[in-house]
Amino acid sequence: MATAIFTPRAEWAADPGTTRGRLFPEPASPSRSDFRRDCDRIIHSTAFRRLKHKTQVFVSHEGDHFRTRLTHTLEVSQIARALARSLGLDEDLAETLALSHDLGHPPFGHAGERALDACMDDYGGFDHNAQSLRVVTKLERRYASFDGLNLTWETLEGVAKHNGPLTDEEGAAIGRYTESGLPLAFVEQRDEWDLEYWTFASAEAQVAAIADDIAYDAHDLDDAMRAGLFELADLRPIGLVGEIVAKVRKLYPVAPPSRSASEVIRRLIAALIDDVLQESNRRVAALQPHSAEDVRQARDPLIRFSAAGEAADRQIKAFLTPRMYRSERVVRIMGDAESIVRDLFAHFLAYPADLGAERIATDEAGLVRQIADFIAGMTDRFAIEAHRRYFDSTPDLR
Repeated sequence: MATAIFTPRAEWAADPGTTRGRLFPEPASPSRSDFRRDCDRIIHSTAFRRLKHKTQVFVSHEGDHFRTRLTHTLEVSQIARALARSLGLDEDLAETLALSHDLGHPPFGHAGERALDACMDDYGGFDHNAQSLRVVTKLERRYASFDGLNLTWETLEGVAKHNGPLTDEEGAAIGRYTESGLPLAFVEQRDEWDLEYWTFASAEAQVAAIADDIAYDAHDLDDAMRAGLFELADLRPIGLVGEIVAKVRKLYPVAPPSRSASEVIRRLIAALIDDVLQESNRRVAALQPHSAEDVRQARDPLIRFSAAGEAADRQIKAFLTPRMYRSERVVRIMGDAESIVRDLFAHFLAYPADLGAERIATDEAGLVRQIADFIAGMTDRFAIEAHRRYFDSTPDLR
């Protein structure tokens, strides 16, 4: 009989018992920690349910077995919990941040985001990470006492900063926001409740971010093979993946291609998780953090791939870029999807009453943001149906 593996709680883990609380104070739950309550609120949100019909790479109606934003999110959550459990971190917070990391994605995946960003160019642009924060603080309206989900400071911090600090200590935007500046949702949040954008987020947030990378690498390979964009044999030159392919072929020489592919993907996920655990433990031993605050104030992230793991991650993405993300089939579909989003934006700007909102913003900037919120909340199917309602011809996204 197998023995369960128990990892003691790390002293540098986030502790729901010492949370910085919620913007609007609420009585404590007798049966759930504050982080568990946050997780439950995400699961019951409207934005989470909509992920079921939002594209990952392939449009959702192209096939029932391709990933959607929801299935991707669940896979990220599973990996994040596995990492958190092994490192002694708070599993509830890691799961919360994994489940919430894509809530701000518009329909049609990155194609929809590119189109919305272009439409919003004169109004601060559109960023799905900032939109995720906006969803959980402003747009979800399930409670009588406040807008948003009233999540803990630690969860909001993780939603905003899971990919690293957003500003320097003086408040100047850094990284991907250096030239464009912080998206409006981040600025509004800083004015309302400071999330300390100049520090790293908790180890649990870092776990959710790297779990996203692992899930992307694995399931995009899987979906692309399922779609016939390449075969298992084509993966042999990709470093770590090629080694796994060779091992699977040796162990199961007569296995059908579909089973061999599944075996490769399973082993790839396990290998990448193991790499993160080994490198993260090495970093913990070097830093010797004694609290979650020590993790935030560190000069580098604590949860990382090793140099070899980072190389494998780059190789996988470099392989997928021309063969999947920029394949003729995907580029054509996503180009049509972008046109749907642009058309809808222009229509609602001309006919704001069609937003069906109780109150339409009276200023131009407010109206544009309201339109972006409305389109970003659409599922692929709803966006296609809306386009058919307002336009004579709608692209067939197949």
